[in-house]
Amino acid sequence: MTELAVESLDISIAIPTYNGATRLPKILDKLLTQIGVEKLNWEIIIVDNNSSDNTSEIIQNYQKIHDGSCHLRYFLETEQGAAFARVRAVREARGQLIAFLDDDNLPAPDWLAQAYSFGLEHPQAGAWSGQIHGDFEVKPPENFERIQAFLAIREHGENPHLFDADNLRLPPGAALVVRKQVWCESVPKVLILKGRLGKSMIGGEDLEPLLYLHKAGWQIWYNPTMHTYHQIPHWRLEKDYLLTLARGCGLCIFQLRLINTKNWQKPIVFIKTILGNLRRVLQHLIQYRGELRSNLIALFEIEFYLASMISPFYYLKCHIDKVLKNKLAV
Repeated sequence: MTELAVESLDISIAIPTYNGATRLPKILDKLLTQIGVEKLNWEIIIVDNNSSDNTSEIIQNYQKIHDGSCHLRYFLETEQGAAFARVRAVREARGQLIAFLDDDNLPAPDWLAQAYSFGLEHPQAGAWSGQIHGDFEVKPPENFERIQAFLAIREHGENPHLFDADNLRLPPGAALVVRKQVWCESVPKVLILKGRLGKSMIGGEDLEPLLYLHKAGWQIWYNPTMHTYHQIPHWRLEKDYLLTLARGCGLCIFQLRLINTKNWQKPIVFIKTILGNLRRVLQHLIQYRGELRSNLIALFEIEFYLASMISPFYYLKCHIDKVLKNKLAV
């Protein structure tokens, strides 16, 4: 592959996957039938994050069937974690734009065309995302819309607008488009938040790169013409999973806030994170007293606020553990 050929690609679609053999055919079929892309030079990159199923065989079959009609490439990333898979995708991508999709995201027929055209119309945008709708296996609980953003569902209306990065109101890593050069110039090669691993549900790996883009001065946009559908199986709406998710999303809050915080502001952010979330916990306990056993959404919110409240102490613990580990290694 010559340097000229590398530069000629307009956009790369990157799909990190773990044991996605049953999910990948659906998303690949959606991508291979996109409309309005006749003039685009694009590719699909599958980053296999240590799958133990037959993911590689599925991709090999698609490569044979679509040989010549689509650039479909497969890479094995042995470092476990969504952050490692996305960084590998950025490194391997040959497109000027990189569009990330998770293996449980089904794009609308014109998703790719809308993603590309928005980038042309908004050169100041470093990243952009669209509407992500829930495709539920079972009916979600009452008032689910209050927490649906934690499951990567975004429905913010029909008007494009900037995301509020200063308050951590940002799109998820799935169905996100970034400029490759912007990512390479703004995001550290090694990210702190790795993604949910094993029993650990510590989140934040989606937001960390975006906060570095914001820190570098790039805009992050909501593009309502891009539609994807996030498949939500029944177990992601069960109490144990949701409370674990809330805890993992909360514990990374202080770490994320530090990215765009000056050194002199850190003690202030430390105190505000604790007191602000303590106030939210107390308000919820008063507002929902007597119904916490039955109100799953309120329980989720309290769990998130509690974890956010202790996130400064969790950050300090992780930092101390890292220092001690380095000393022992020496």
